[in-house]
Amino acid sequence: MKAKSIRGKTAAEIEVALEQSMADGFAPTLAIVFLSVSQDRKAISSVLHGEGIQIFGVTTNGEFTDEESQKLSTAILLLDMKQAYFSIQYKEYRANDFRDVAFSLAKETLHTFERPAFLLAGSHLSTDAEALLHGFEEAISPLVNVYGCMAGDDFSFTDQFVFTNAWESNKGMLVLALDEDKIMIKGKATCGWKAVGTEKTVTKSEGTHVFTVDNVPVLDLTVKYGGIENVSPDNPNLLLELAANFPLQLQREKGDPVMRPGLIVDWTDHSFHCSGSVPQGSKVRFSLPPDFDVMEKVIQATADLKANEMPEADAVVVFSCAGRILSLGPLMSQELEGIKNIWKVPMVGMFSNAELARVTGGNLEMNNLTTCVVALKEK
Repeated sequence: MKAKSIRGKTAAEIEVALEQSMADGFAPTLAIVFLSVSQDRKAISSVLHGEGIQIFGVTTNGEFTDEESQKLSTAILLLDMKQAYFSIQYKEYRANDFRDVAFSLAKETLHTFERPAFLLAGSHLSTDAEALLHGFEEAISPLVNVYGCMAGDDFSFTDQFVFTNAWESNKGMLVLALDEDKIMIKGKATCGWKAVGTEKTVTKSEGTHVFTVDNVPVLDLTVKYGGIENVSPDNPNLLLELAANFPLQLQREKGDPVMRPGLIVDWTDHSFHCSGSVPQGSKVRFSLPPDFDVMEKVIQATADLKANEMPEADAVVVFSCAGRILSLGPLMSQELEGIKNIWKVPMVGMFSNAELARVTGGNLEMNNLTTCVVALKEK
């Protein structure tokens, strides 16, 4: 399987880049498209559709090919994968039937592939991404191979989209199903944020809403451990500081912990809403602000993936949390360069609102502040 990555800031630039990529006879059948909501999705889709290319498209909080991160642009991975080896399916949610929608889409793939693996993208901030993953587990197997993300919107947190050739939705899910008997797909989700202090108990929570930890309002305890100043509704940087630098680390019975940053503060009781569920009675630890070691852990985990599971790859797809670029800034290019240099094959990636992947040694999870690296190779 041959792969090429292209990028541009207008539909016209994408059209030129596509023509140049095909000048040597390269005939892509599939495009993984990551783009800003400011881009003309319909025009870019039309360009690709005109060449008979199927689209797996997601809006982002930033996008990149290779190690170069950009904003307000389009990044595309082109693949000449045999059409019998993949299928694209999509569906909008009715009310909040997230698990049922995921279950039905996953079941449909069993009519085509005996062993399907998936790239998955969802849109809308109300989507329960964990329910999507549970739907896939129920339909296929607890060991199903799924990687993906929740779409972004350039940090406006208003309207995100998933799209394919003649369809898009701001409250739906898009699935790229792969025949695992023909396409090898392996991935690794790594965070790197260091924990601080001892395990503590979530003493009151409801879904994503965490009220108290060790019977202390969760905001107050986070402020104490983080040494955060100017803790008030008037501080415009408070939520960013909480989410990007001092997330909760939810401990699991097996596997690595998953990150649960606080996103919305309830000032009436100093509770906050997290990015995913935090069950009452669960164990959490607090986090230290990130340093260089955060990037080194991702690069090392990717090197381990190559050494132990995927010695060769045709292409690489990266789902990285938007919080990482907010925390690491220009240093993020070092992480992307490190990932690129592992296999040295065409790469495309995006900064997402959540990353969906199996944590090391554990289950499928909705992750945050995490980089998920996915390698593809035709068998």
